[in-house]
Amino acid sequence: MERSDPDLSAEAALAGARARAMRRTAELMQGFDAVVESSRSANLDDEHDPEGSTVGFERAQIQALLDAARVRLTELDAARERLERGVYGICEGCGTPISRARLEAEPAARTCVDCAAGPPAARRPA
Repeated sequence: MERSDPDLSAEAALAGARARAMRRTAELMQGFDAVVESSRSANLDDEHDPEGSTVGFERAQIQALLDAARVRLTELDAARERLERGVYGICEGCGTPISRARLEAEPAARTCVDCAAGPPAARRPA
């Protein structure tokens, strides 16, 4: 089956977003490794060294950003699966099409703007 233009543009948008997320993940992993390595060679004592808490904070901050980047990759992979199943761009909350503008801004969007802004109780059951 030949894919339609919207499918191709969605596929391209998801591929581009995933490539950016992969680059971000790699950069963060390098940064995390650099902080860990520098803290090993500096022999810091987080409890007694005034610089120790800074290193600990920096490591925790990078780890949080890395966790978020990995979640982003998971979301993009799930969006790709929805595209393959033919349900990409359909709101999981109300079942209506997600606007093109929303999908362009957030290719992994699962819900329309109204459902994203509304209370979870207003959404249809999965």
